[in-house]
Amino acid sequence: MTLAVVGLGSNLGDREALIRQAAGLIGAKRLSRIIETEPWGDPDQPRFLNAVAEVETALSARSFLVHLLDVERRLGRERVGRKWGPRTIDLDLLLFGDERIDEPGLVVPHPRLHERAFVLEPLAELDPVREIPGLGTVQALLAGLQSDA
Repeated sequence: MTLAVVGLGSNLGDREALIRQAAGLIGAKRLSRIIETEPWGDPDQPRFLNAVAEVETALSARSFLVHLLDVERRLGRERVGRKWGPRTIDLDLLLFGDERIDEPGLVVPHPRLHERAFVLEPLAELDPVREIPGLGTVQALLAGLQSDA
């Protein structure tokens, strides 16, 4: 079994219900608290709710990503329109054990994880000393973001 870490976000519909439903569908063992955040990448849209979940999986990273994309579709996510635009649910594979993966369509750790307080804050709640392969600990990355603010 591999411990995967997934970022969950929603800014359309019943945001909290969608995050909780997605967490159940992906088999989350632990879910951080849900926080409200400003949109990232495209500020002209509603505020997000975000959380981070830990999931134990026997799937490969690629198969797990396919599963996440299927859950997004089941919860009404349509990948049309502008990048970083509004969405019912967004599931990002942030970490997959201690693996570093760089393949077409699959990069782990998530390539922007270290830039996003809305990911690092909930992740720090679950495991502040977790080592992000090639980047450092969650708490150090979060401290770096906070010092840049």
